[in-house]
Amino acid sequence: MVHIGYRTGMNPPQETAPRPSESTPVWFDRPRPGPYPPLAGRASYDVAVVGGGICGLLVGLLLARGGRSVAVLEARRIGDGTSGHTTGKVSLLQGTKLSRVLRRNPPSVGRRYVQAQREGQAWLRRYCDDHGLSAESRHATTYATSRVGLLRAQGELAAGRACGLELSWTGETELPFPVLGAVRLDEQFQIDAMELLAALAADVEAEGGVVHERTRVVELDQADDAVRLRTDTGAEVTASSVVVATNQPVLARGGYFARVQPQRSYAATLAADWIPLGMHLSADLQVRSVRSVRSGSGEPLVMIGGAGHVTGRDSPADRLDGLLAWAREVFPGAPVRHVWSAQDQSPVSALPYVGPATPRDHRVQVVTGLDKWGLSTAPAAALLVAADLLGGQPPAWGTALRTWSPRQVLAAGRTALVNAEVGWQMACGHATRLLSAERRPLCTHLGGVLSWNDAEESWDCPLHGSRFAPDGAVLEGPATTPLR
Repeated sequence: MVHIGYRTGMNPPQETAPRPSESTPVWFDRPRPGPYPPLAGRASYDVAVVGGGICGLLVGLLLARGGRSVAVLEARRIGDGTSGHTTGKVSLLQGTKLSRVLRRNPPSVGRRYVQAQREGQAWLRRYCDDHGLSAESRHATTYATSRVGLLRAQGELAAGRACGLELSWTGETELPFPVLGAVRLDEQFQIDAMELLAALAADVEAEGGVVHERTRVVELDQADDAVRLRTDTGAEVTASSVVVATNQPVLARGGYFARVQPQRSYAATLAADWIPLGMHLSADLQVRSVRSVRSGSGEPLVMIGGAGHVTGRDSPADRLDGLLAWAREVFPGAPVRHVWSAQDQSPVSALPYVGPATPRDHRVQVVTGLDKWGLSTAPAAALLVAADLLGGQPPAWGTALRTWSPRQVLAAGRTALVNAEVGWQMACGHATRLLSAERRPLCTHLGGVLSWNDAEESWDCPLHGSRFAPDGAVLEGPATTPLR
């Protein structure tokens, strides 16, 4: 069993096997941005951005460029969240994403979603080029190795073409195993995540903004003329506007925890003889991702990913072991260099939520539901939020990302199903807890019974994806309070 856990120490159920030393993402081979000081005392800004991932830093950068005083508040260190655990693919071909979008939304909305992705991708490419950051051009494929996967890939081909993508179909790929067919899109690219985070954080400060790490926001109060944020250390920020860009919004406004489903997935790098020229993602029920990457020392590696599941449900160790077993079959004898995991939010509408947290109140904005494709979505989301808060004209494609719109009625059935599953998990967890001598801890968000994550050595909530280290510290929201 492979472990990718956190070095903390509260009383987990048991230790099973030693963790490998390679328990951090490949991006952590690079110099990390900062450290930046925690917020102390009281401060006032035009805009406070909660969350120091790629999206939060992009929002902070655009608003600072627009002349606003900006503070970016990160609960842990920059890179500790999803942005530092990404696979780094920037592609408009996103597995079977567009098929899901068109099942839950009109075709016109799907086309606007692609326009938003195209704009976000182009913005990020320009930024990387202007700053001399790594942006390696690659073709992307959605491939199939099974009959079900073939049908899904063909469906994505039709969906992508209906949404305006110039996709092609091929019966052959460079992959070192048989495929039944694949959708292909040229001229996409892949990035170095830590390099991008460092450049964005530096640019925020160069434009007059400030970045604070180890500053966890736990409370938001709105008055007539300002929004007040309180942190876990008692420090306070007063701002005219607040943008919550924390993967899963950590504030209850808008009930976004009931509109997204938290997903964990796993990744690894291997020193294999074969290194891909493209970025590949399967359409099979068991998703597998493949791309190339270099270690911090320059060693060429193959990066694999997949094995996703709803956070707090299923066995993470089994999922991770399955991914690594597949890697051993495809790349026999290749040593594993890094192993890590990430958490993403899958929206019930299949589209991101970007904009006012509640209808008609633009002072508090959220960005969530990026669904594993944040590298192209985050720049588009930042452009949309900046246009709103700076008084600009919102882009036409922005309607596909808006937090509140009539089209979301179409997702009501999916919303009901996801929340029925949450209710079932809540009931079963508490029933089991009452009947068991083991008293597993309760999530500080809504009281769900936590599950022990045997791969990452953390307590995970099966309701809305909050995660806690063994010593009780918050690792993932929407919870903001540590375990008691």
